[in-house]
Amino acid sequence: MTEILWTRPEGECHGTLVLAHGAGAPMDANFMNRFAEAAAANGIAVARFEFAYMAKRRETGKKAPPPRADKLIGEFQSAVQDILEQTQGSALIGGKSMGGRVAAMLAGGDSLPKRIAGVVCLGYPFHTEAKKELADWRLEPLQKSTRPILITQGDRDQMGHQAEVEAVDLPEFVRLFWLEDGNHDLAPRGASPATWKGNIEQSAKETAEFFKSLIS
Repeated sequence: MTEILWTRPEGECHGTLVLAHGAGAPMDANFMNRFAEAAAANGIAVARFEFAYMAKRRETGKKAPPPRADKLIGEFQSAVQDILEQTQGSALIGGKSMGGRVAAMLAGGDSLPKRIAGVVCLGYPFHTEAKKELADWRLEPLQKSTRPILITQGDRDQMGHQAEVEAVDLPEFVRLFWLEDGNHDLAPRGASPATWKGNIEQSAKETAEFFKSLIS
């Protein structure tokens, strides 16, 4: 059974978001905590889990890189199954950076439960910081998804900023929402009028609106 960290709304709940962490930080990292709280404030229950490599890192204290993203699809699917057994109604799958990429990969398969209405990617890693040539971009998970996708992205994200991403053709079912002066963690620079708190809250609000549009 997958260990789940729940953040639930105090009032009306529109549904559940199964949320995976990024490559280098656990499910209770600062970003994950902040987003989960903001999503709950917008009526979404957030169920977080950790991939096995991260859970092992927590146990041993030794850092180890994640396996290839496609090797994590089965773990994500198992977490989804465990979480859906504890919930009713529609749900979203998604994640921070790598977690969102794996969610999109899962949505490209034929075994995704019908209750999953869409995918949310918080800072999608369109490319690595080292390999920015279009041939190296990670577009296939977005192109092959069988569910609508929302990407909330910092407009200066080092793994896909606004100018370069908007020059690429994406499927019509991929919705992009840009966050002012945000980096890969959606955080703006100190001199920016935007704030990290505001960008995360806006990302959560867009996630809630996206969810409502899919289930209405």
